[in-house]
Amino acid sequence: MSINGNSIQNETYIPNLLGEYEATVDSKGRFLVPGGLKKQLPEGDNRMVISRGFEKCLTLYPMASWEPIVKRIRKLNDFDPKVREFKRLFLGGATEVEMDAAGRLLLPQQLKDFAGLSKDIVLAADLDKINIWDSSKYKQFFEDFSPEAFSSLAADVMADKGGNEIGN
Repeated sequence: MSINGNSIQNETYIPNLLGEYEATVDSKGRFLVPGGLKKQLPEGDNRMVISRGFEKCLTLYPMASWEPIVKRIRKLNDFDPKVREFKRLFLGGATEVEMDAAGRLLLPQQLKDFAGLSKDIVLAADLDKINIWDSSKYKQFFEDFSPEAFSSLAADVMADKGGNEIGN
């Protein structure tokens, strides 16, 4: 396996995807994976899984990111109603997609409808996965979130259990 021409010995390599990319959905429901994002993906593996996101977006998982999640889900107790509900919500609609020779991915119609995706979309890298948003919804999210709210959220999320903040 290689990333940007560099050989990677560990076959369980999970990418650290970064960046925000705009794309356009064509009349057939396909979009071109932007070059800056494409070059961060493992070479030679054009298969990914697309599913509903936790918000009104879609989440695109490279196979190297998806497989550990599935492994963990398989270990969950199906006798627990919460597990069954989680699996229905998380796995329902999950679809394997493959990048075509032109570097395009097809958005399944039911997932496209779920996320309310229009022609203009944003692909927001999230370390090991990519969130796909309708462009206007994504922009609105940031317009509605103040710098003060972001600072407060960062302090809550990034503080360790001992009360020390990471980065200090």
